[in-house]
Parts: sequence; C-alpha cells; structure tokens
Amino acid sequence: MRLPRLFPTASIGGYLLALAAVIALPMIVFVVFLMLRLEAQQRSALYNDTQEDARLIARGVERELRDMSTTLRLIATSPELRTGDLQDFHERTKDSLRDQGLYLILIRDNGELILNTRVPFGQTLGTTGNLASFASVLASNRLEVSDVFIGNVSKKWVFNVAMALPPELRQSAGAVMVLTQNADELSKVVNKEGLARGWSVAVLDQSNKVVSSTAANAGDPSPLPQDMLSLMTDASGTIEDVSGTSRQMYGYARLQDWSWRVVIWGPIANAQTTLISTWRYLVGGSLVLFAGSLLLAYLVARQLRIPIRQIAGMAEKIGKGEIVSPIETRIREANQIAIALSNASFDRSEAEDRVHLIMHELVHRTKNIMTLIQAMMRQIARNTSSVDEFQSAVGHRLQGLGKSIELLAQEQWAGVSMSRVVEQHLDTFGETKSRVRVSGDEFILRAEAVQNLGLVLHELATNSVKYGALSVPEGSVSLSWAPVVGPTETPLLQLRWEETDGPATHAPSTTGFGTTIIKRHAAASFNGQVDVDYLPQGFRWTLTGPRSTFERAATELHKEQSA
Repeated sequence: MRLPRLFPTASIGGYLLALAAVIALPMIVFVVFLMLRLEAQQRSALYNDTQEDARLIARGVERELRDMSTTLRLIATSPELRTGDLQDFHERTKDSLRDQGLYLILIRDNGELILNTRVPFGQTLGTTGNLASFASVLASNRLEVSDVFIGNVSKKWVFNVAMALPPELRQSAGAVMVLTQNADELSKVVNKEGLARGWSVAVLDQSNKVVSSTAANAGDPSPLPQDMLSLMTDASGTIEDVSGTSRQMYGYARLQDWSWRVVIWGPIANAQTTLISTWRYLVGGSLVLFAGSLLLAYLVARQLRIPIRQIAGMAEKIGKGEIVSPIETRIREANQIAIALSNASFDRSEAEDRVHLIMHELVHRTKNIMTLIQAMMRQIARNTSSVDEFQSAVGHRLQGLGKSIELLAQEQWAGVSMSRVVEQHLDTFGETKSRVRVSGDEFILRAEAVQNLGLVLHELATNSVKYGALSVPEGSVSLSWAPVVGPTETPLLQLRWEETDGPATHAPSTTGFGTTIIKRHAAASFNGQVDVDYLPQGFRWTLTGPRSTFERAATELHKEQSA
C-alpha cells in the first residue's frame, strides 16, 4: 500500500486541525507524566538541598569555632603569660578581641577565675559558671566547645571554646584558657536566607539545647521532636516525618570536630509551592491551548508557510556567522521573531568579538604573571642550597603574589586602592598588623603596580616579623606615602617603610632574593630609586618614583569601559 493514499487531499488548515487533535491530547498526557516525574525529582532535590543547606550552615558555624580556637592558640603564646604580667595581658587581649565580640578568661585548676576581659582587671570573679566543661578540658587536655549556659559575669547565654594550658604556664597563668562568646553572636551565621516560608534552622549543643535558632531562643530545649532527634545518628542526612497532618522534612549535619549539630526543618508543601502552581497552570493552559489550536489552526496555516521559510533562511545565515536584517511579514509574531533573530545575529557577532578580546587579554595577563614567577624562581634557585629551602621560599613569595592577583581578580583587573593592597598583605601577619601605622592619601594603583608592590610589601613585612621590629612585642613600623618634589616637572611619589624599637640592624653579608625584591625589583618596576638604611633606631626603606608608575590614570579606566 502506497503511503500517500492514506491521507486525503486537504488544505493545510484541515491537516492542522487533525494534527492538533491527534497530537494535543497525547502531549497533555505525556506532560502530566513528566510533571509526575518532575515532582519525584524535586522531592529528591529537596532532600539533597536540605541536607546541603545544613552542611553549609554547619561549615559556617565550624569556621567560627575554628577561628576561635586559632585565636586561642595564638593568645596562648603571649609573652605576658610566661612572665605573669597579667594586667598588661588583660588590657592588650581585651583591645584585640573587642571588635570580634570575644572575651578571654583564665581559670585556675580549682575552677577559680583569674581574669575575664568582660570586666576590669583585678575584680573578684568567683568560680567558672560551667564546671563540667572545665573538668572535661582538664581531663582530655584538648580544645573543646562547651554547651550553651548562662555566664556568671555576662548574665547572658554564652558558650566557650577552652584549652588546657601547658604545665609551665599554670603557675603564672592558670590551668585553662577560655574564649567565650554570646550565643546570639552566631545569628550572623544562622539565618533563613534561601529557605522556604515556614522553614527554620537551629544550632544544637551536645545536650540538645539551642545555641542559636530562627525558631527559638538561646538556651531553650530543642524545638524538634525527640523521636526525630534520636534518628539523627549519621554525620549528616535527611529525615521525612509523615506522622502528622503536615509532612515535615528535617535536614541535619554534625560539626566535624565539635559536639554540636545543625538542623533545618519545615513543611514539605511550603518548599514545593512552585510545583503546585505549575500543576495548575499546566492543566488550565493545556485545555486552552487545545481549544485554541483547533480554532486557529486553519487561519494560522495560510500565514505560516512563507514566514517560516524566510525565518529558517535567516537562521541558516546566523548559523554561518552572518549578520542578518529583519524581514517584514503579515504576522506580527513572525516579525518579532525576525527582529529577535536579527538582534541575536548582531549580539553573537559582538559576543565573539568580546570573547576574542578577553582571550587576548587573558593571554597577556597570564604571560606577565608567568614571566614574573619564572624570574622569581630563577633568582630564588640561585640563592638557595636545598630543595626544602627552595620550596619554602617559592611558596612564601607565591602566597604574596596570590593575594595581589586575588585583589585584581575581584576588581576585574581594573586596579585596586592603595589602602586595600596594604591591608590585604598585612592581614597575613595577624596581631602584628596592629603595630603598623599606615598613612597617606588614597589613590587607585595600576594592575601591574598591585602585583609588584604586593611582592615588595609582603617581603618587607616578612623580614620585619622574622628579624626586624615586628619580631619583638615593643617594635613598631610606620608605612607612609606622599608626593614629593623632584628635579624635573614629573610628579613623584615616595613610599617609606620605617621600623623603630626593634633589634639592632645591620646590612646583610649576602644578597638574597628578599633583598633583590625590595631593591632592584622595586626600583625597576616603578622606574624609581630605592634607598635602604640600617640605622641605629631601626631599618628604613624608601622608594621614590614617578607617580604615573603607581597610579591608575583616568584614560586607562575610560579605555577599559569603552572596550
């Protein structure tokens, strides 16, 4: 049987009517099937998302506790603890922790408080408000986080991160050092952002009390059913509760190194409101589409043939990379499609140009960075005698270079402010940053200047921490920059690093890579002059060069915006 005999001769309208009837209903059935599959997939995705959200918040809380433990270890190295100068230790620690919302406590082995930076030094404090945690830290001799409790001094819900001090410090500084924080400070980590309406999140301590929650106050018992809590035995997971009228989902994650856990919960229906709304629109839209397609099929058929062919021709040209002009037809939608295709062809051409420009710029930036790294590695290799020394020196310098590149990437290689570059590189050196005085008028550094100055600043700070003023508690550094008048009309900028109250200074007997960085590299990078003085009062480094080698010019910004 010949296939054409199966179909009578008819107009495109008749065929479209038949086609609408034959295709529309099976399509609706098929779409319903797909929606059922989509609902199952969304349920699975909700499981995964809920568990992942719990993990993310747990990582945020764990990061806070890890930062507290790092701060605790760093404070434990303070020289005042060994000398027993607790009053100076109290004042310096209180000042350094003030902005972080943290307070330090020293406790004797009998539980008596020695000092608490919440109150003035010397005030009678009594015993610790959490003897169980104190005893546990002494027994385990490791860092631990406490359950939430009411502080004797603060009268607020707090939690502690505590560590036992080494035996040599216990006579002068006590047995246990504690960092304490108000529980409500964790609210910046524990929030409902990204959660569905009616969903909540809570951080629970080991005894299932609330540390921080969007649904309960700190110190309250867990708002979750006890039978659900008893099922949360793994490191992380998701549990669905179908026992009540409203189906609930619970996602949980335990903190990796601590005894707390994070739980997210809420009604499943609230998380699937979009799917329910989609169901309604799909059913109604399918019925309207079916009726409308039967009604308009014949009228549309006579208008579709020519525009479709013309639009197909435009699409073929776009596929070949050509820019096409819009066509004029009797169908408004076809005209809109033609205009959209014309715009798309133009946008595609522009996008290809931008890609080529970006690739060219990426190659240029990469070559510059690789050239700098190669030169650095060659110089370090000439001045090191072992593989370990070479690896340490390269890693140290790459860390400084990486910070500069990170800053530039954040600003899309458009230059970075001078103060931000200084702050980024001084942040690496922790508490010593507070002993560096920075002064100078703000301006934007060029991309090349950010990399080169970052290497120099990182090297100066490293040398000071190892050998200079920042290697002793009483030492300090002044970093300043200001315009200076030179013999020509070229505007100059002078950058000065001065150290005071540090160890005695003397010129090195050999020239290492660090000396090369702060002298020859700095002078060559900024087309200037470097003066290094080893004075009785301290080391001094001065760079004087044309301001144009430092500052980003307005013409460069206009050029990049135009591109």
